[in-house]
Amino acid sequence: MKVKALVTVLVVVFAMALMLGCAKVPQQELDAAKAALDAAKAAEADRYVPELFNAAKDSLTAATAEIEKQNSKFALFRSFKRAKDLIAKVTTGANDAVAQAAVKKEEVKKEAEGILAQITPAVENVKKLMKKAPRGKEGRAALEAINSDLTAVEASVAEVNTAMTNGDFLTARDKAQANLQKLNSLAEELQAAIDKKLGK
Repeated sequence: MKVKALVTVLVVVFAMALMLGCAKVPQQELDAAKAALDAAKAAEADRYVPELFNAAKDSLTAATAEIEKQNSKFALFRSFKRAKDLIAKVTTGANDAVAQAAVKKEEVKKEAEGILAQITPAVENVKKLMKKAPRGKEGRAALEAINSDLTAVEASVAEVNTAMTNGDFLTARDKAQANLQKLNSLAEELQAAIDKKLGK
């Protein structure tokens, strides 16, 4: 009788240990990490600091894979320690990406403003050179092409200003840079034609 009672007690103790020993999926932490990653995307970290954002995203993928791996094991042998560590990396990485994106965004904004400030004088320079450019048959056709390019640049500058207003500083900077390069190229072309005309 004593043996039977002892076996019953041991079975109950083992069942309780099994219930308490089963590691639980860190769902709350996982949800918080996903929310942190969503917040990083909303802060445009994927555009301004893609390496940080992608590292956090990769950690989330690894954490999800680790959770699936543990879930496939027998309940008593599951351990979500590695998954929790990876989830912590996601949250830390995503929060860091948000902070760094804000800094980078400000840098890009200043860059865009600096380039935009050079565009108006560059447009004026091209217009000034156009007045000095040769006017022969060949020259007239070249000037028409340059004038068309100038109109396209001025239209693009309006798009740059819209992007700046909308806070899309990356697009604004890249378009402004392309416009400035185009203007510099037109100025060089005109200067070369003027120098040729003057026999330099």
